[in-house]
Amino acid sequence: MIERWVLLVAGVPLALVALVGAVVQPWRTGDDRPPVEVAALQVAQPTVTTVESTTTTSTTSPPAPPRLRTATLAFTGDTLAHRGVVRQARNYAAEARGEAEYDFSPMFALVEPYLAAADLAICHLETPLSPTNERLSGYPTFNVPRELADGLAAAGYDGCTVASNHSLDRGSRGVADTLDVLDDAGLAHSGTARTAEEAARTPLYDAGGIAVANLSYTYGLNGFAVPADAPWMVDLIDVDQIVADAETARADGAEYVVVSIHWGTEYRVEPNDQQVEVAAAVAASGAVDLIVGHHAHVVQPVEVIGDTPVIFGLGNFLSNQSANCCVAASQDGVIAQVHIQETRASRQSEGPPEFVTWLTHVPTWVDRSDFTIVPVAERLGDDLGADERRRLERSLDRTESAIEARGHRMTLAPPPEESGR
Repeated sequence: MIERWVLLVAGVPLALVALVGAVVQPWRTGDDRPPVEVAALQVAQPTVTTVESTTTTSTTSPPAPPRLRTATLAFTGDTLAHRGVVRQARNYAAEARGEAEYDFSPMFALVEPYLAAADLAICHLETPLSPTNERLSGYPTFNVPRELADGLAAAGYDGCTVASNHSLDRGSRGVADTLDVLDDAGLAHSGTARTAEEAARTPLYDAGGIAVANLSYTYGLNGFAVPADAPWMVDLIDVDQIVADAETARADGAEYVVVSIHWGTEYRVEPNDQQVEVAAAVAASGAVDLIVGHHAHVVQPVEVIGDTPVIFGLGNFLSNQSANCCVAASQDGVIAQVHIQETRASRQSEGPPEFVTWLTHVPTWVDRSDFTIVPVAERLGDDLGADERRRLERSLDRTESAIEARGHRMTLAPPPEESGR
C-alpha cells in the first residue's frame, strides 16, 4: 500500500514540520521534546526594548538565540558489482564513447537527487576495487573496475563503509588498492586500513557543521583471516571494541556517532541472534547515536533500542541478485534519510551536544534490464504499464512490511524537489 507523502525532512518550512509533528513520533536522544517543538523555538522573534535618557533615545535588541544545527544523513545498502552489472557498465561506457572503460553513473542517475540533497551521503561498498582493471572477477571473490568509485562520487556520496565479508577477497593488496581508488575518487572510507596509523584515525565528516563519525565492522571474511601481523586491517564485530572506538571518536571531536555493521542472515528479513545481541549491547553503551546494517541482501526491520535507532538492514542498493538466484526481495533497497537536530538545552549548555534523531526513507528497486536504481514511490506516480506497476507495488509492499516487522516505521520521504531543501 502506498502512503501519502509526509514532509519530514530537515530544512523544510517550519509550518510543514509542525504539520507532520503530530503524525510521526521522532526518535530522540538526550531530550524529551520532539523536533517540532525544538524547531518552533527558532522562530521566536526577539523583543525590542526602548531605552530613554535625558539626552538620547536608543533602540536595542537582546542577542538572538543560537541557531540549532541540523543535518540530513543518507545511508544505502549493499553495492555489489556482479558480472552482469560490470557488463552493463562497459556497455554504458561504449555508448558514451569517452575514455573510460566502464561507466556506472547511469545506474545512479534516478537516485542521485536524493543523495545530493543530503548533507552527508554514505554508501556501503562490498567489493574490492582494481586500480588497473586487471584480473576483474565476480562472485565469489570480487575484483571490480575502478570506475565504480567514480560513479559513486558522481552520484553524490561523500564516503563509503568497506568492512564486509568480501574485504579480503583480493588479500592485503586488495585492501590497499581499494582504499587507493576511493582516495583518488575523493571518497572517504572506514572499516579497513592500510596501516596501523590509518586504522587508529577516526573517520570524521562535516555534516552541516556537525562532526559525524562513521565506524564500520563485519561479522566475518568468508573464510579468509586478517593477517596476524596486521590485526587492524579489517574491523570485525566485537562489542567492546565498537564501544571503545565510539568513545575514542567522541574524544577526537565526533558529536554524532554512527556505527555501520555488516551482519545478518542472507535473504532473511528477521534479524538473527547476533544482530539482536550486538545491537542491544552497543545501544546500551550510550556511546553510539545510530546503528545501520547491511549484508542480508533484503530489507530488514527498524527498531529503537533505548534511545538508539537501529536500521537492521538496508537491502541491496545495486546488484544482479533477483528471484532467479535468490529471492525477489534482493532487488529491493532503501535510502535511509537520518535527520538530526541539536537540542536547544545542549546548545545553551557547556556540555557535549545532544541531538534529536528522526528517520525517513526512499524505497528503491534495481531494474535489471539496465541496472538503474529506481526510486519506487516516485516512479509509481508516473504513467506505467500494468506489469511495471505490479512489480513496483510488490517491491514497495515488501519493503514497508520488512521495515515495520518489529513494530516501528520510517516515514516515506518526498522527492527532493518537494522537500524544500
